[in-house]
Amino acid sequence: MNIIREEYYAWLESIKQKIGSAQVRAAVAVNSELLNIYWELGKEITSRQEDAKWGDAVLEQLSIDLRIAFPNIKGFSKRNLYAIKQWYLFYKTNSNFVPHAVSQIPWGHNRLILAKIRNTDEAIFYAQATVQNGWSRDQLEIQIKNNYYKTKAKAITNFANTLPAHQSQLAIETLKDPYNFDFLGLEDDAQEREIESAMIQNITRFLMELGKGFAFVGRQFPVQVSDTEYYIDLLFYHLHLRCYVAIELKAGKFKPEYAGKLNFYLSAIDSQLKHADDKPSIGLILCRTKDKIDAEYSLRDINKPIGISEFNLIQALPQHLASALPTVEQLEQQLSRFENTDD
Repeated sequence: MNIIREEYYAWLESIKQKIGSAQVRAAVAVNSELLNIYWELGKEITSRQEDAKWGDAVLEQLSIDLRIAFPNIKGFSKRNLYAIKQWYLFYKTNSNFVPHAVSQIPWGHNRLILAKIRNTDEAIFYAQATVQNGWSRDQLEIQIKNNYYKTKAKAITNFANTLPAHQSQLAIETLKDPYNFDFLGLEDDAQEREIESAMIQNITRFLMELGKGFAFVGRQFPVQVSDTEYYIDLLFYHLHLRCYVAIELKAGKFKPEYAGKLNFYLSAIDSQLKHADDKPSIGLILCRTKDKIDAEYSLRDINKPIGISEFNLIQALPQHLASALPTVEQLEQQLSRFENTDD
């Protein structure tokens, strides 16, 4: 068999990709069909319970009968039938059919969203984000915990003035505010280099928090301008924006001079690293806190696209839990009482 090895392996790889794509499409089709069945089942259960006044006891009998009739199909437990009914009721006010994005994600993801989210628009947002980013169930749970719905596209930017309309909108949607870095395990007083080192040590979680499309290029990335070498804290390439993304990390409050420095770095990147086919490089200043007006004024006349976002190192406790915790003074009083008892 006279086959050039390189040609054969290239051909083999293309076949494998086609088969893999077909498997993904088949899996999506099977999942979509299953959820369509669940939708109809939820509709039937709701209708019967409303019209015939059947109580929830019918779910137990239905569960038994369906599992006998379809022993090889999972998903007909009483608990899951109840979840199917709740899932149908949750979305039916928006549509007579299961929303498209909702039908594209696995049932386990749907149940997680149903358990965590009370607003249908927000639920559909998370379904769409799961499809777009390919989140596992654990990743979806982390994004819900970090309130991705409310942080996405919230960064202060000058993208509308410095990028073409389509690129600007995509870039705005890529950034969020704030970012949650509680997975780094650092206290609030951590310094920049300490935070930066922890980010690299937890690069997978860091990239997931940044969002889909970020590819890590380097830390303290050097750029030479005239006779001086400068170092960019973190440099990435974004696969969807098709551009470099430079991140400057600040452990304290945002200062206007940070924008000027990053503008300088972006000029160097565009001159030295940017390929002819790349889009304009983007900068992101990550700081602990910022004044909104200061940030907006700082970006107003900057000619390079820059965004400013805050980040958290420790996830804040909900107010109702925080208020229930003892104060330092209360703890000291408790300790004093214990010490007096020991005497």
